[in-house]
Amino acid sequence: MRIIARKTLVAFYTKHADAETALEEWYHKTESAEWENFSDVKRSFNSADNVGNKRIVFNIKGNDYRLITLVLFRIKMVYIRFIGTHKEYDGLTERQIKDI
Repeated sequence: MRIIARKTLVAFYTKHADAETALEEWYHKTESAEWENFSDVKRSFNSADNVGNKRIVFNIKGNDYRLITLVLFRIKMVYIRFIGTHKEYDGLTERQIKDI
Protein backbone atom coordinates (compact mmCIF):
# COMPACT_ATOMS: atom_id res chain seq x y z
CA MET A 1 0.00 0.00 0.00
CA ARG A 2 1.15 3.53 -0.64
CA ILE A 3 0.80 5.77 2.42
CA ILE A 4 0.18 9.52 2.24
CA ALA A 5 1.83 11.15 4.19
CA ARG A 6 4.49 9.67 6.43
CA LYS A 7 5.50 13.15 7.56
CA THR A 8 2.23 13.34 9.52
CA LEU A 9 3.31 10.34 11.59
CA VAL A 10 6.80 11.74 12.09
CA ALA A 11 5.45 15.10 13.20
CA PHE A 12 3.17 13.36 15.67
CA TYR A 13 5.80 11.13 17.24
CA THR A 14 8.22 14.02 17.42
CA LYS A 15 5.78 15.47 19.97
CA HIS A 16 4.74 12.09 21.43
CA ALA A 17 7.99 10.11 21.55
CA ASP A 18 6.34 7.07 23.14
CA ALA A 19 4.33 6.56 19.93
CA GLU A 20 7.33 6.32 17.60
CA THR A 21 7.92 2.57 17.69
CA ALA A 22 4.23 1.71 17.31
CA LEU A 23 3.68 4.18 14.46
CA GLU A 24 6.79 3.01 12.62
CA GLU A 25 5.64 -0.60 12.98
CA TRP A 26 2.19 0.36 11.65
CA TYR A 27 3.77 2.23 8.76
CA HIS A 28 6.07 -0.59 7.64
CA LYS A 29 3.43 -3.30 8.05
CA THR A 30 0.92 -1.24 6.08
CA GLU A 31 3.43 -0.28 3.40
CA SER A 32 4.21 -3.92 2.69
CA ALA A 33 0.53 -4.98 2.71
CA GLU A 34 -1.53 -5.77 -0.38
CA TRP A 35 -4.99 -5.19 1.03
CA GLU A 36 -7.96 -5.89 -1.23
CA ASN A 37 -10.69 -5.26 1.36
CA PHE A 38 -11.35 -4.60 5.03
CA SER A 39 -11.03 -8.30 5.89
CA ASP A 40 -7.40 -8.11 4.77
CA VAL A 41 -6.87 -5.11 7.06
CA LYS A 42 -8.36 -7.06 9.98
CA ARG A 43 -5.94 -9.90 9.34
CA SER A 44 -3.06 -7.41 9.60
CA PHE A 45 -4.51 -5.36 12.48
CA ASN A 46 -7.12 -7.22 14.51
CA SER A 47 -8.20 -4.08 16.40
CA ALA A 48 -8.89 -2.01 13.25
CA ASP A 49 -12.41 -0.63 12.93
CA ASN A 50 -14.25 0.25 9.73
CA VAL A 51 -16.20 3.41 10.62
CA GLY A 52 -17.71 4.07 7.19
CA ASN A 53 -16.97 6.45 4.33
CA LYS A 54 -13.81 4.43 3.56
CA ARG A 55 -12.35 5.37 6.96
CA ILE A 56 -10.51 2.83 9.07
CA VAL A 57 -9.44 3.54 12.64
CA PHE A 58 -6.34 1.88 14.06
CA ASN A 59 -5.44 1.59 17.73
CA ILE A 60 -1.83 2.61 18.23
CA LYS A 61 0.35 1.69 21.20
CA GLY A 62 -2.19 -0.33 23.10
CA ASN A 63 -4.98 2.11 22.26
CA ASP A 64 -3.16 5.14 23.74
CA TYR A 65 -3.44 6.76 20.31
CA ARG A 66 -5.88 6.55 17.42
CA LEU A 67 -5.06 6.76 13.74
CA ILE A 68 -7.83 7.48 11.22
CA THR A 69 -7.09 6.64 7.61
CA LEU A 70 -8.91 6.84 4.31
CA VAL A 71 -8.23 3.58 2.49
CA LEU A 72 -8.77 3.23 -1.25
CA PHE A 73 -8.30 -0.47 -1.91
CA ARG A 74 -8.63 -0.33 -5.70
CA ILE A 75 -5.65 2.01 -6.12
CA LYS A 76 -3.76 0.72 -3.05
CA MET A 77 -3.63 4.08 -1.24
CA VAL A 78 -3.84 4.86 2.47
CA TYR A 79 -4.29 8.51 3.41
CA ILE A 80 -3.54 9.51 6.99
CA ARG A 81 -6.40 11.77 8.04
CA PHE A 82 -5.95 12.06 11.84
CA ILE A 83 -3.56 10.93 14.54
CA GLY A 84 -4.21 11.83 18.14
CA THR A 85 -4.58 10.66 21.68
CA HIS A 86 -7.47 8.46 22.60
CA LYS A 87 -8.96 11.42 24.48
CA GLU A 88 -8.71 13.65 21.37
CA TYR A 89 -10.34 10.91 19.30
CA ASP A 90 -13.14 10.54 21.85
CA GLY A 91 -13.85 14.28 21.43
CA LEU A 92 -14.71 13.74 17.76
CA THR A 93 -18.31 13.13 16.72
CA GLU A 94 -19.21 10.18 14.53
CA ARG A 95 -19.84 12.62 11.68
CA GLN A 96 -16.43 14.29 12.14
CA ILE A 97 -14.70 10.91 12.00
CA LYS A 98 -16.40 10.06 8.70
CA ASP A 99 -15.61 13.52 7.27
CA ILE A 100 -11.97 13.69 8.33
